[in-house]
Amino acid sequence: MRSFVENFPFFSIFLALLAGIVTATIRSGRVTYWITVCVCAAAAVLNAAVLEYTYLGDLNFTYTMGRFLAPYGNAIKCGPFQALLATVFSAVMATSLAGGRRDLFQDVLPEKQRLYFVMVDMLEASLLALTYTNDAFTGYVFIEISTIAACALVMAKDNGPNLIATIRYLFMSLVGSGLFLIGLTVLNSITGYLLMPSLAEAVAELRITGDYRIPLTVSVGLIVAGLGVKSAMFPFHLWLPDAHGGATTASSAILSGLVLKGYIVLLMVLILRVFSVELLAELGVTNVILAFGLLGMILGSIAAMRENHIKRMLAYSSVAQVGYIFMGVGLGSAEGLIASSFHILVHACCKPLLFLCAGRLSAVSGHHKSLRNLRGSAYRDVGAGLGFTVGAMSMIGIPLFGGFVSKLYFANAAVPTGMTAMILLTIALSTVLNALYYVPALLAIWVKPPAEDEAAVLADVHPEELAFDRSFTAAAAVLTLGIFVLGIFYHPITDVIEAGVRLI
Repeated sequence: MRSFVENFPFFSIFLALLAGIVTATIRSGRVTYWITVCVCAAAAVLNAAVLEYTYLGDLNFTYTMGRFLAPYGNAIKCGPFQALLATVFSAVMATSLAGGRRDLFQDVLPEKQRLYFVMVDMLEASLLALTYTNDAFTGYVFIEISTIAACALVMAKDNGPNLIATIRYLFMSLVGSGLFLIGLTVLNSITGYLLMPSLAEAVAELRITGDYRIPLTVSVGLIVAGLGVKSAMFPFHLWLPDAHGGATTASSAILSGLVLKGYIVLLMVLILRVFSVELLAELGVTNVILAFGLLGMILGSIAAMRENHIKRMLAYSSVAQVGYIFMGVGLGSAEGLIASSFHILVHACCKPLLFLCAGRLSAVSGHHKSLRNLRGSAYRDVGAGLGFTVGAMSMIGIPLFGGFVSKLYFANAAVPTGMTAMILLTIALSTVLNALYYVPALLAIWVKPPAEDEAAVLADVHPEELAFDRSFTAAAAVLTLGIFVLGIFYHPITDVIEAGVRLI
């Protein structure tokens, strides 16, 4: 008999979709805010229960929906890997909304606030579905839902630059979605299936027989390219700085910390469950992913160094961190995928914390975004200054912080490859470059400016902005704790990831 816990992944997706319908009928933005936060928190609790059930039982399970059985119909598949990601994604979604609450209600017009939370609910459902789906076409459907919702979050702060950024984001996202759909169509035409287990059997047979080698290569290439475009893999990242840098604080945190990862998780699941790492290596796809990942690590950091706008700097930093994840995928080994999975968790905590703290530091500095005008801002909100410091040190890779552990795992994963020296050198160079833009940012917020400059900045600050923000402080504390947990008590987490990759 099926355990009741096995219904929780479906329940969490359904709950998010239902919340989207309910919030559309409620006029009060604050009521819809609390509904959305509670739904995300409930999803985190449900998926945490699934994580305990699957990890302690060393199992995964398939949940079939509808009356059509395999190889048709629809299904979701859950193991420790998916449950861990779903738990973290839901928890970070809730904390991002809480941390950016004050800016959110200032930046989004009152009549549009409920619609904003409808899109957040749809985004939550999409992230969970992309994590759990066992059907490739369902993955495509939720890719499109995620795209529409993400664009709405970008343009929620209704001004000219944001609308332009949204159009650019939408255009590039549609290119990525189109490439993925074409690749999936080609794959379906040569296999006849869309469910991942049936696809895996057909692809394995094609690999052995050598039939349809060119169409299979084209299909894999298009799917990887499509998801690469949507997740801002270098060189398809040019849409990201304007979109993430100009959005309201909560949107920036969600888009950078979570949305980019949803597409990467789907790619990793397709690699492990359908194509296999060995096939991608034979087709040369892993070499391309590795090259783009290494380039992204370096050039994303160089672009961040040239930015004086704090949110755009963080956006370019995301390009570099996505490069790390794709580097791990491109290593073509289970160790590389485990390192990438761990870095997804690290980045899901670090980048929302950095964006939330940057938004708060900006708010207590007259909403200026340049580092020059943020000088001394950490003293106006010490919690935001400390949170930004923790996030920055983790991204640099200081020991005891989560970022150090992920870089250590990437280095270990690189050892068995024939390019160990090059990869280790790139990791070291990227670490130095990370320090070259995060350290000046830390100095800017902690070094007090001359008295006249301080007075000029404070003249633009409304008194209520300097008031203690309990919601932000609580969210920053949770994310900071997550970074230290990932940096110190990481062995149980990597054990879960290893078990999940093995069972996937």
